[in-house]
Amino acid sequence: FAKILHAAGVNFAVLGENEQCTGDSARRAGNEYLFDELARANVEILNEAHPRRIVTTCPHCLHTLKNEYPAFGGNYTVIHHTQLIHELVEAGKVTLSTTADTLKITYHDPCYLSRHNRIVETPRQALEDAHAVLIEMPRHAFQSFCCGAGGAQMWKEEEHGDQAVNMARFAEARATGADTLAVACPFCMTMLNDAAKTSSESLQVLDIAEIVADRIRD
Repeated sequence: FAKILHAAGVNFAVLGENEQCTGDSARRAGNEYLFDELARANVEILNEAHPRRIVTTCPHCLHTLKNEYPAFGGNYTVIHHTQLIHELVEAGKVTLSTTADTLKITYHDPCYLSRHNRIVETPRQALEDAHAVLIEMPRHAFQSFCCGAGGAQMWKEEEHGDQAVNMARFAEARATGADTLAVACPFCMTMLNDAAKTSSESLQVLDIAEIVADRIRD
């Protein structure tokens, strides 16, 4: 993502050592005390920074910063990185190659991007900007299927069932015949990469930013 921003000449900053978790997982796991501590500390730091916009590569961070921090005095314009990527391409600030091989891609909608924040079109537009052919899974957009790590599931042992959630989702992606499974969330990246490692069939898992960055024309 930083490669794309540099190519577009975007002036951006990160909080560096002051950056810590937004507290999403703490709240989903029921640890409201820890979430309260994290939220108040983060709001104090962000209010001092006065950001014009906050861009997240994580839908969980987007949801927490945008929808839950206002209760703590943090009112920010928060967007997902796929939204900014598409904005930069549309504005002509990033030029993507039209001669590269066409990628057959299926896109996994993160729960906190699609169902919770209703962002489904822009990630697909970013893939179209990269001249990808999109093959949809049966469960997609607002009816997408979880990767298995949301709601703080990343930090606990799996519950018993017939099949692991990430394995079920990876099987759906593989059945499309796509070459690449595009994701837009670090939790989804971890879970679906783990599923890919146990599969005998080749299907690479890439963040949308990786796909776009690879096609930047110098």
